[in-house]
Amino acid sequence: MQLRSQRRKALVYCRVSGKKQAIEGNGLDSQEHRCREYAREQDYEVEAVFPDDISGSGDFMRRPGMMALLAYMDAKPEENYVVIFDDLKRYARDTEFHLKLKREMAARNAKRECLNFKFEDSPEGEFIETIIAAQGELERKQNQRQVIQKMKARVEQGFWVFRAPAGYRYQRSKHGGKELVRDEPLASVVQEALKLFANGSLQTQVEVKRYLENQPAFPKDLPNGEIRAYRITRLLTQPVYAGYISAPNWNVSLRKARHEPLISLNDYNRMQDRIKSGGHAPARKDIGEDFVLRGLVSCADCGRPLTSCWSKSKTKKTHPYYRCYYKPCKSYGKSIRRAKIEGEFEQIIRSLKPAPSAFALASDMFKSAWTQRHKQSLQILNDIKANIATIELEIDQVLQRILNTNNQTVASAFEKKIEELEKDKLISEEKLQLSGKPKHSFEKMFELALQFLSNPWKLWDSDILEQRRLVLKLAFTGRIPYDRHNGFLNPKKSLPFNMIGDNMALEKRMVRTTGLEPV
Repeated sequence: MQLRSQRRKALVYCRVSGKKQAIEGNGLDSQEHRCREYAREQDYEVEAVFPDDISGSGDFMRRPGMMALLAYMDAKPEENYVVIFDDLKRYARDTEFHLKLKREMAARNAKRECLNFKFEDSPEGEFIETIIAAQGELERKQNQRQVIQKMKARVEQGFWVFRAPAGYRYQRSKHGGKELVRDEPLASVVQEALKLFANGSLQTQVEVKRYLENQPAFPKDLPNGEIRAYRITRLLTQPVYAGYISAPNWNVSLRKARHEPLISLNDYNRMQDRIKSGGHAPARKDIGEDFVLRGLVSCADCGRPLTSCWSKSKTKKTHPYYRCYYKPCKSYGKSIRRAKIEGEFEQIIRSLKPAPSAFALASDMFKSAWTQRHKQSLQILNDIKANIATIELEIDQVLQRILNTNNQTVASAFEKKIEELEKDKLISEEKLQLSGKPKHSFEKMFELALQFLSNPWKLWDSDILEQRRLVLKLAFTGRIPYDRHNGFLNPKKSLPFNMIGDNMALEKRMVRTTGLEPV
């Protein structure tokens, strides 16, 4: 019997294919127990255990536990360790990496011992070891192929199979497997952000980023509460939020999904057009509560937007100003007190409140337009149905051309054309579902809009930055020129306020039915 100090030292390596196996299956614990029992039978002293809970092709360079084991042996080059592992498949499931790892162990004078395989230092033993390693690689690739085939079939059936996007979570489906469902309150936050970007209330990805950073329910990336830009881009470009899925790597084209969408396909396409156009300047961090009019007000002399700043006086106090920073302009560097310009702007907002009679007339006009639009819905439905039939006919014609061509390049071009037509068909089908009978009455649909039109000042006076920026976007169509001496010049009001204003002017000009002469 050897003395305890003379017992050969051993290192145990354990691996499972994922964290779920490590937690639920007790795979690491059972492997370690069996390896320790084997070491006790062989009279080895187990000095350390190195676990891994990572899947992969067998590349040990990607396994933290295996890299730690090799580094541990490098730190003690005088020791000739025995490396024990439970199964040859836990060692490596790739022939190339198996042989490479074998050489790494040999370079460190380590002896490999497996509980269900006996390594032999002979040509026959090496051949058998290589065959078993190749068999493990074959099983891994077969399993991978089978998993991909099952995932592809699920995608073709309309199920999302990848990581659940923000705003969704997985739930058991009555159709088998799992499907996406809304994950509240996060789903409502994401839905609102997507709709605001689609309709232009949030004009840039930076504004979407800041909007979500102010939402406690949305998970943040950094300790300071910021979200990485790539997450915003991914959020805005995933058709899964519109209720559609695709898998280009598996040749699965865009199709209707089984889960509930957060936005319409039309809104999704509008978002993609906004991203591609790139027509908006990035939002600045200093456009905020301090200078809410920045970006809306322009210099009356040169037409360029006024900038803003804080200026320090002789008493070391800071004061807010708007300025023109265009050097050729005669108003260059001339400061305008924030209180002055924003006070005058508040008077413009107050003046937007229409007279009760004018508002009632405008409300009747909107209701008349609503009724007329409703009457046109049947014709719209017929037009959409005709468009779908035309698209289907064109798809059949392109398919026939594919069958009649032997040129792979031409066939690929036709296949791309079919994908575009299928996408147009999906958009038309969604319009068909949304068209026809309105979901709500005129009063319910326009309640908030009419409240805003009746008195925009109430929304502005809330002092909430997002609501104030919304007033600016809804009430005005462009920048308002500001003259340092004469104040605001000809604000470009949006169509509803122009209509109400014109009607007010019209009422003042109307002549009594009895004429100009006295009775």
